[in-house]
Amino acid sequence: MAEVYYVGVDVGTASVRAALVTRAGLLQSTAEEPISIWEPQADHYVQSSAEIWEKCCSVVKRVTQHVERSQVRGIGFDATCSLVVLDQSFQPVPVSQDGDRQRNVVMWMDHRAEEQAACITNAGHRVLNRVGGVMSPEMQPPKLLWLKENLKESCWNKAAHFFDLPDFLSWKATGSLTRSLCTLVCKWTYCPPEGWDASFWTSIGLEDLLENNYSKIGSVTCPPGSPLGDGLTREAAADLGLDPGTAVGASLIDAHAGGLGLIGADVRGFHLPCEDQPITTRMAMICGTSTCHMAISEQALFVPGVWGPCLSAMVPGMWLNEGGQSATGRLIDHVVKGHAAYAQLQERARQSLPFTGGNIFSYLNSHLSSMVNDGSAVDLLGSSLHVWPDFHGNRSPLADPTLKGMIIGLSLSQTLDDLALLYLATVQALALGTLHILEAMREAGHDIRTLFLCGGLSKNALFVQIHANATGLPVVLPDQMEAVLIGAAVLGACASQDYSSIQEAMEKMAKVGKVVQPDRELQSFYERKYKVFLRLFAHQREYQAIMNQR
Repeated sequence: MAEVYYVGVDVGTASVRAALVTRAGLLQSTAEEPISIWEPQADHYVQSSAEIWEKCCSVVKRVTQHVERSQVRGIGFDATCSLVVLDQSFQPVPVSQDGDRQRNVVMWMDHRAEEQAACITNAGHRVLNRVGGVMSPEMQPPKLLWLKENLKESCWNKAAHFFDLPDFLSWKATGSLTRSLCTLVCKWTYCPPEGWDASFWTSIGLEDLLENNYSKIGSVTCPPGSPLGDGLTREAAADLGLDPGTAVGASLIDAHAGGLGLIGADVRGFHLPCEDQPITTRMAMICGTSTCHMAISEQALFVPGVWGPCLSAMVPGMWLNEGGQSATGRLIDHVVKGHAAYAQLQERARQSLPFTGGNIFSYLNSHLSSMVNDGSAVDLLGSSLHVWPDFHGNRSPLADPTLKGMIIGLSLSQTLDDLALLYLATVQALALGTLHILEAMREAGHDIRTLFLCGGLSKNALFVQIHANATGLPVVLPDQMEAVLIGAAVLGACASQDYSSIQEAMEKMAKVGKVVQPDRELQSFYERKYKVFLRLFAHQREYQAIMNQR
């Protein structure tokens, strides 16, 4: 019998990727294409849905070119939780003052709606209980409100369909307007089984969205991985190079796809504290430009400053809590590339890389090791340099987009050693930020014993080891490093009905690759560093209060 395959498509912040995945969860081939990001003004980030779909088609054709179309049983999409705006004829509607029609996507990281988010938070509607009590500018209601208040003629009045990007892709593939519970529950305040709360939309001035049974934002929903429509339409199948009718699973947000491709792995034989324990003892961390912290529970748990609980938002029938850090990979890049010694780092890395095959971060990691003379842990080099990492605000557990970054312990020196130390302190701060989120989850009733990491930063050995050391928990890395693509393919596998459930598909297609244990000798060091970490935030609030005195 010929091998069967599933295609996973992942639309990240700056690129579209696809993978051809076997029934056993092995990646046969992958392809990637960049996508454009425009910044028409500060904190406004926009993209083009037409360009994104075009790139989806290109990468799918590339990964499936060497197999028969009939062997591809299903396709699943995940994407960033960006906002796509289309008119009555499903044509793009501009989301910027410049009126460029092709630029019709408000990106997830666009913070134009901070004022609207604060107003929604201050109004204190009950739907906020499901988002940690605070409305983030990265969610859709404040962005919709911004469009109505600022682009009423050019955008709001012309818009007939507002999609989360994952739902736009599944609509484009199948013609089905059914929305995934993942997007609507996590980013739009939808709450099953009751559904939309009309009083919320009315209270924030968006009562127009109630028209025609919420047709603009979605009136029909289903759990992730559910088969949509009749599968691929003829037009979409031609675009993608696949057979019409190929099963399409309801989509996921990209981070949630990473969770799906990771958290259900069979851990027997690895001597982990989560072995023979329910899946609720695991937390998935999807670490890329930003980081999402996914924990699931059988009962609804409310965690201050953490999104959720969201029913069936990742694993059908389970409640999801989602913590997050708005800038992680992006912060590391910012710190390293903005340093005076960056050019020297590039040159040194370029000279050594032909022999090591690494990148500037693997070079920095080895440089840090060379700075330790007595064989002690690299971590200890960060004892007098401390970073508060919220350069793009705090998503969890403080839910305060006004917080800023802090660095304590700088000198007049700007050597390569100083760059390496600042990089180390930044990674340590991000790991302590994860500990901060973990503590909030534990206080609310979560019992997390093992971390599961995927995404670009999980390929950085120092980032992974420091997360184990700072949290005191073992870290599991997936066998197939592209867990997000595996998660997207799981959706296609589930829609094809080759597996009876998401849970079965997860267990069969997600596999453990490597386990990184914490260095117990560093426990005292990180306990002290965490005390400093918490003081940094307290001090920042104090400084703001002093300066706000009149």
